Amino acid sequence: MKNKILNLIYILVGIIIIYFVRTNFSEYNIKKTVSACIITQQATSESFDPQKAKKFCEEKIRKPKKD
Repeated sequence: MKNKILNLIYILVGIIIIYFVRTNFSEYNIKKTVSACIITQQATSESFDPQKAKKFCEEKIRKPKKD
């Protein structure tokens, strides 16, 4: 009985840790992706405006994907 309770506690703690790690790192990944998009915009654009590029990239990346 004690072993089953410990297993349940380990599983619950693992789920909670995975949830927090996922939410924290997803924002980090989005920031890195936006930065890479801005750098690409700068390299490919003749007239580069950082604010417009950032807005464009954030809209494209955060846009919900349709299946």
